[in-house]
Amino acid sequence: GVGTPVRGGVTYREAHAALEAVSRRDEARGILRSMDVVEVNPILDEANETATLAAELTASTFGKRIL
Repeated sequence: GVGTPVRGGVTYREAHAALEAVSRRDEARGILRSMDVVEVNPILDEANETATLAAELTASTFGKRIL
């Protein structure tokens, strides 16, 4: 569900690992307050998959652990 898919881009696990690392680093400092989620196009999003992924990645950024 994005306008410009990139071949060989970041995998599901890599994205979560990176954002969980951001969250761990921020826990001590408490400076992360918001983030922008871009490239979610509801017109192209089949079965709401991209929006669900965006919500999961956002949750990882703010402390949810999946890995």
